[in-house]
Amino acid sequence: MDTASIILLLLFSALAWYFSDSMRALEKARETGKRLCIELGLQFLDDTVARVKLDLARDKNGRRVFRRTYRFEFSETGNTRLEGHLVMLGDKLETVAMEPYQMLP
Repeated sequence: MDTASIILLLLFSALAWYFSDSMRALEKARETGKRLCIELGLQFLDDTVARVKLDLARDKNGRRVFRRTYRFEFSETGNTRLEGHLVMLGDKLETVAMEPYQMLP
């Protein structure tokens, strides 16, 4: 194998790893958003999240990992669409922010 083939193989391997890691983080964020809405008595709309930001950060062990911010929509009554954000550090939930909503009895 020549050098160009090895570099191309490494590039494809890195892209495959990034795609796999992104899909795993997306699914984890979707599950987390859905679980959070169920716990709070809210409706998790569209059953999906969308990545809006990607950064590099360090986890608690000092390793560099991707920090991904996902946006999702929820509703307390079904008549409104409110926005929330999940920040995942690697595959762990770091923070959650949600628009203010009315607590129903």
